[in-house]
Amino acid sequence: MDSSERSEPTESDSRSGAERIIEAAIDLFGRGGEHGTSLRAIAQQAGVSQALVVHHFGSKQGLLRACDHHVATVTKANKETTLAGGPQLDPFQTLRQLERSQPLLRYLARALTEGGERTHDLVDEFVADAQDYMRHAEEAGYVKPSATPRERTIVLVIWSMGALAMHEHVRRLLGVDFLADDAPPESLGPYLRPLLELFTQGLMQEGAFDQMAEMFEVPESIAHGSAPDHEHPEQQQSGSETPSTRAQRGKGESA
Repeated sequence: MDSSERSEPTESDSRSGAERIIEAAIDLFGRGGEHGTSLRAIAQQAGVSQALVVHHFGSKQGLLRACDHHVATVTKANKETTLAGGPQLDPFQTLRQLERSQPLLRYLARALTEGGERTHDLVDEFVADAQDYMRHAEEAGYVKPSATPRERTIVLVIWSMGALAMHEHVRRLLGVDFLADDAPPESLGPYLRPLLELFTQGLMQEGAFDQMAEMFEVPESIAHGSAPDHEHPEQQQSGSETPSTRAQRGKGESA
């Protein structure tokens, strides 16, 4: 076994061989993508042999799955740390964490744009984690309750991932580069300020879309697990209205 095959920690590097492999893989996959990155290049950057990469992860796909899980785990830990700080947390704490995580962001942006079944699993893991910390944030009083908590979480995850996947347009239109290695945290301001405004103040004037909101209400009969109204004629005869009939009546009155 030559020196490149040893994965024992040295005085200057206490990380295990597997940890060094994942770190190198995230960096290289983020820069060159799945098809543009070889296991040999990853092994060389990690300072191990290609055989050790295969020993730990089996194949490139196995290594990619390990990288996906690592990125999702680090993201979850960062968000939990932020939420644990409460309303008085340092406003730049999360930004500094992101500044130290540029390889993770590059990797995630690449994974989202390449797509495929593996990306489905990665997004699902982000959604599952987000459901947990959104629930904790709601219990702690930082986030308002929702009538559709799962759907709201999915939309928020898709929004944030969509911005990262379209990072080139964010840089072009807002001058914010999510993937820049040397950009200070404050440079994210043009993106984060309107985002915080939307989250804290909302967008629409109160009452502006009440009628539209009613159209998407879940009928009480369905919400409680009973049959739809059309299977109970006596309910319709009693004068009860569904969201759709309310919307139609509203249109007639406005006319």
